[in-house]
Amino acid sequence: MLRSLYWASAGLAMIAAGPAFADDLAATGGWSANTKGQAATPPMGWNSWNAFHGDIDEEKVLASANVIVNSGLAAKGFKSINIDDGWWWKRDMATGRVIIRTKTFPSAAMPDGSTSFRPLTDRLHAMGLRAGIYSDIGRNTCGQVFGNGSSTNPEGSVAEREVGLYGHVDQDIGIFFKEWGFDYIKVDGCGIRALPASSPLVKNGTYRAFPPLIDFDSIQRTDVKAVRGLFEEVAQALDRHNPDGQYTFSLCIWGSADVRSWAAKVGNLSRTSEDITPQWSRMLHNMDTAARRELYAHPGSWNDPDMLFIGSGEFDAAHMTEARSHFSMWAMLNAPLIIGFDLRKANAEQLAVLGNSAIIALNQDPGGHQAVLAYDSNDLQIYVKTLANGDKAVALLNRTSAPIEADLTAAQLKLASDAQIGMTDLWSGKTMQFVGETKLPVSPRETLVYRVSGRHLLPNGSYLSELPGNVYPAVDGVTARQLDPMIHRGLGPWTGTRGGGEPPRYAGWGGARADRAPWGQELSISGTKFPYGIGIMANSRIEVRNPGKRKLVAQVGIDDSGDAGGRRVRFEIYGDRKLLSQSAWQAAGTAPASIEASVAGYRIIELVARTDRPGGGDFPVSWGSAALTD
Repeated sequence: MLRSLYWASAGLAMIAAGPAFADDLAATGGWSANTKGQAATPPMGWNSWNAFHGDIDEEKVLASANVIVNSGLAAKGFKSINIDDGWWWKRDMATGRVIIRTKTFPSAAMPDGSTSFRPLTDRLHAMGLRAGIYSDIGRNTCGQVFGNGSSTNPEGSVAEREVGLYGHVDQDIGIFFKEWGFDYIKVDGCGIRALPASSPLVKNGTYRAFPPLIDFDSIQRTDVKAVRGLFEEVAQALDRHNPDGQYTFSLCIWGSADVRSWAAKVGNLSRTSEDITPQWSRMLHNMDTAARRELYAHPGSWNDPDMLFIGSGEFDAAHMTEARSHFSMWAMLNAPLIIGFDLRKANAEQLAVLGNSAIIALNQDPGGHQAVLAYDSNDLQIYVKTLANGDKAVALLNRTSAPIEADLTAAQLKLASDAQIGMTDLWSGKTMQFVGETKLPVSPRETLVYRVSGRHLLPNGSYLSELPGNVYPAVDGVTARQLDPMIHRGLGPWTGTRGGGEPPRYAGWGGARADRAPWGQELSISGTKFPYGIGIMANSRIEVRNPGKRKLVAQVGIDDSGDAGGRRVRFEIYGDRKLLSQSAWQAAGTAPASIEASVAGYRIIELVARTDRPGGGDFPVSWGSAALTD
């Protein structure tokens, strides 16, 4: 099926993303974001790549697993021990099975001459851990195309070295999970990106050409539909071979192929960026690719800015402030907490950072709400996260190398300004109180993290922007894919200062936002500002899981940050597919319209903003002050 999917869309022509059709905006009464697999909270564990690249072996895996268990990290949630690239020897041409490199994984050698990871996965399971494996959606892996010549790459003929999933999805997934007992798979995409006919590795006969489906430098030359189809086939195979749902599916195409718009419907986590490296600048880069995607992460489907690099480079033992910031921000963003360090070298302080139970609790909170930016600048950011019990968490991140005195306000926390607010520092344990606002000194590259309690601004409900894990832009209205200019661009980690510098990357600019218009401006309708609400493009449909509230209210209209081109928009509220309320047609410059609906007893609420005529809808609308109340 992979082959037919690919050839049906071969070439580099992009599948046009036309305007949202009527069927896209029709209420479904369902929740579109993925709930299959094992990712009710972000995955936690260890991965071999950052520490060892392809030079991985059984001893290193088990040594890391032993540290995870003996240090107490496993008891705190670090359960998945994930083998990345470098484990294979070749593919058997007679059977189609991938053969494990038994020189480095000796327990994989079976008496009948075959190979199996079952002895290793059984051992990990006996330790109370989960086991993860790596593959690529193409014929060849990242280690092959970007690390050609490595002694740990597959061996044999051109065909024998094609160990990726392409053409073998059902067979490989069945072997990995049913036979070998894995629980987790990371699927890369280098094999469908880096092997055009012009590649020197193709020209010299090392690999077969694979006309690229992904052009990392051009969304227009990327075949989004075909890429999504390949990953959907893996998802279907995982579901088929794991009827008990005991699997985790990690998509790794580094923010390309407009994956931001569809990954939440396909897998359990999706890489939002290229690889992280152990530099502060690169950490900011990767973090930024997830930080403004709060409405695209939910229980079962998380944003993944890549693994933790605590222990190396600018996050090593001499840079513990940076290490704590890195860990804090991954926790606040509900990023997977996957350690990428040779744990045999970890000291007590580093293990204490990774094992900070209070910070881990923010990441693993069952509410599943990614932190929302309450204050955004190039120097300091304030992130606020709603917890399942109604408390808040707040992180103040100093992105610079100079101290900053920050003002934190009750309004940023969505708490009442005339009542006492209590805060506990989750690194020091110190407590404090304030009313209205307080000043907090933030050291260079420091992140202050507090658990916060106080009287909610809405005492009988919540703004939708407080509950991003319950809100999914099933159709976000983006029809003209644009690259995100808001991501920190440091020195090129692979090119240095050669060329002209790293341009904006990662399609998704203009996607749905909490408390902001799609392009980052304040929510504003005909000059009326809304500090809270949902910003999204017209011709959109938002799904909202109702936590048991009775009423949905909002102030709606065309947002001042875009040009509607004379089109009008009607706003509609549905409950379990039933139309509950709708506004009159709204034009640009029209005062905000009040809309509300009784939603008691409805499980899924849908918010639709449709234009009055076809022909696109790439202009923003606002659901100002959108809230669920009793």
